[in-house]
Amino acid sequence: MSIARRAAEPSFIDGPAGRIFALYHAPLIGNGEKGTLIYLPPFAEEMNCARRPAWLQARAFAALGFGVLQLDYFATGDSDGDFSEARWPIWLGDVGAAIDWLERRGLGPIGLWGLRFGALLAAAAANARPETIKRLVFWQPIVDGKSMLTQFLRIRIAAAMADGGAVEKVETLRAALAAGESVEVAGYELAAELADAIAAARLDAMAPAAAAIDWFEVAPEAGAALLPASQRVIDAWRQTGLAISTTVVAGDPFWAVPETAAAPLIAATEALFRSL
Repeated sequence: MSIARRAAEPSFIDGPAGRIFALYHAPLIGNGEKGTLIYLPPFAEEMNCARRPAWLQARAFAALGFGVLQLDYFATGDSDGDFSEARWPIWLGDVGAAIDWLERRGLGPIGLWGLRFGALLAAAAANARPETIKRLVFWQPIVDGKSMLTQFLRIRIAAAMADGGAVEKVETLRAALAAGESVEVAGYELAAELADAIAAARLDAMAPAAAAIDWFEVAPEAGAALLPASQRVIDAWRQTGLAISTTVVAGDPFWAVPETAAAPLIAATEALFRSL
């Protein structure tokens, strides 16, 4: 049977705080339909760096018979809102709205595919909709939101040092957030409420009820093991009975550097899903 490629379908979905932009990649005609994954992108500028790799992986999934709905959270990308308005409950509601959008079209079973911060949000969303989410795909998941927040704040400190400005400390920025103030980092105005929610998010406290979890990481060299923090979460989750597959590939942190290829990770993900 011949296989024809479909153009990606752009849509706006009504989320809890405004319209969210989504791009749906239908399974290729003639290759069956095995379900749909909602792509949850990483945080702030990592989202932009990862756009092309995410697009390429979405097309690879479509070629294997899986639909993909790429999502821009509220106040990011082409969705409504300014970043200063972003909040964890809103983003969690955005995922719920995307799930509803797919269910109305009969595009199940539904899974969540999260990159970095997107994996944290995916685990929370899976817990919110355990009867719906059947699979989780994690790409280089953040396991501790507090550590991620620290690294994000350090971007501001590094930029100030490069410009010869006053040197700040992470503790000073954390104190401002704790006092309810917003903090601007690389053009992103981070609200105290969002920072608090991120700092409290930990994968080890979010063991989801998904039927299957596929955990992928990128390492500088071939043959590397999972990050120790990741292994601890996986060990704890497996004790609850979760089925988790793990894959480590050699590659570069494409989510942190623009125009960096993610070919090894895409190939590894495609190889696993080809067998499903």
